[in-house]
Amino acid sequence: MNWSDFGHKLTARSGILELMDDLGKAMQSPGKKFMLGGGNPGSIPPVNQVWRRRMQEILANGDEFERGLGNYDTPQGKYRFLESMAGLLQREYGWNVGPENIGVTNGSQSAFFILFNLLSGQLDAERGQGVSNLALPSHDTAIGHNKILLPFTPEYIGYADQGIGEDHFVSQRPVISMHGQHEFKYQVDFSSLDISGDIGAICVSRPTNPTGNVLTDHEVHSLDALARKNGIPLMIDNAYGTPFPDIVFTKATPIWNSNIILGLSLSKLGLPSTRTGILVARPEVIDAVSAVNAITSLSNGTLGQLITGPMLDSGELLNLSREVIQPFYRERSQLALHAMKKHFDGLPWKVHRSEGALFLWVWFDHPDIDTFTLYQRLKERNVIIVPGKYFFYGLDNASRAHDDWPHRNQCFRMNFAGDPDMIDQALGIIADEVTSMLS
Repeated sequence: MNWSDFGHKLTARSGILELMDDLGKAMQSPGKKFMLGGGNPGSIPPVNQVWRRRMQEILANGDEFERGLGNYDTPQGKYRFLESMAGLLQREYGWNVGPENIGVTNGSQSAFFILFNLLSGQLDAERGQGVSNLALPSHDTAIGHNKILLPFTPEYIGYADQGIGEDHFVSQRPVISMHGQHEFKYQVDFSSLDISGDIGAICVSRPTNPTGNVLTDHEVHSLDALARKNGIPLMIDNAYGTPFPDIVFTKATPIWNSNIILGLSLSKLGLPSTRTGILVARPEVIDAVSAVNAITSLSNGTLGQLITGPMLDSGELLNLSREVIQPFYRERSQLALHAMKKHFDGLPWKVHRSEGALFLWVWFDHPDIDTFTLYQRLKERNVIIVPGKYFFYGLDNASRAHDDWPHRNQCFRMNFAGDPDMIDQALGIIADEVTSMLS
């Protein structure tokens, strides 16, 4: 088939495609599976009971059920849901937001695809800068090609190939601070952070997928100040964060203002199949995303909004996040770390401090360990991890070369949300393979 440039870009072999393909094939293969690779949330019985109850309530209310499934909503989302979301943010944080500041997309992955391509890529000389077209603050960049700045890498694998064109991302190495023999943490290297004239936006995830890192309040406020100074928006992907699902194990104060585009999601609450992403932003951004929604998908899925809307009003969703979901993942993280210490004893291992999200980020600090090779070997034993190399995109677009940085080939991501016994066995297999590679 003679694909367009768009077709070639989106059909090429990408990290996220390989990850999802491997997960599907592993589930179909014979033998016991050790699924540490994906981002699927864990199955939490008390949470599942809530979703079952809400579905029964919707079904019992015939008008609500029929209206929800039988009608298109606006491209911005279901208006009652937009009101409920804005009301929650007003009550909890005192943010000056209304329904005009809230937009719904078919999953947060879709939201960031739209945003990245609105704020980066080729700029049209006749129309001016894409940023100013959205009525956002703008700098005096010459017409050319804007990029998204990732203040440090590794970052979420799902961003890497979302730009329609080429070279949409630029990133830099983090500062690595050690905390004891086996624990480390990434921090933004503000001394080297370069916001040049071709940067259209700054983007971070908080908590960070893949590492479980949570940017400190100081780091977020500093990035916000830099974004404002340079007349560009700060995008914060909050899919694992506060107020829901609140999978955060450390202090992290929510932040929003008119220069911030905040992304939320229902997926990690335990509703990934509803594909419900939520944006909090100034009205011009919401209008732009809604316009793209209308063209690409007419409107958004309603089920997630129907299920959770009343729970936003009552406060039940926040209580569920704080009292059930967060403690569940905190315990799973600690169990996985305990198993890691047991199995990796004597190996050159380190793990990023577990501050949130569903993942542990493991670093085998040894020249003979390449985690892509480890990943291929583990697949033969039905253990699925994600090799680190896919998360370090954007470095080659920075001002200095990074090909000599072995760290990005020595790390891998694992999901700790699954059954603890399965994770314990999988870590034993990983330890066995690493020992073999070092012998």
